[in-house]
Amino acid sequence: MKSIKILGTGCDKCESLAARAKEAAETLGGDYELEKISKVAEIMTYGVMMTPALVVDGEVKCVGKIPTVDEIKGMLS
Repeated sequence: MKSIKILGTGCDKCESLAARAKEAAETLGGDYELEKISKVAEIMTYGVMMTPALVVDGEVKCVGKIPTVDEIKGMLS
């Protein structure tokens, strides 16, 4: 099971990243868990200073931008 985390305070960009990550995961199939993390203290434990950020299986994959669905598919593979 893939663990996908969206780090952000709930802004439009964070919501957009969450939607794209969900679409990418569903397109690839398989089990995944999508979690949104909005507490700044928890976000900082990943070393992230800019949001939104995408974390896959504990590894920060993207910070400060919204990748395309296809780019996210590559990060999930």
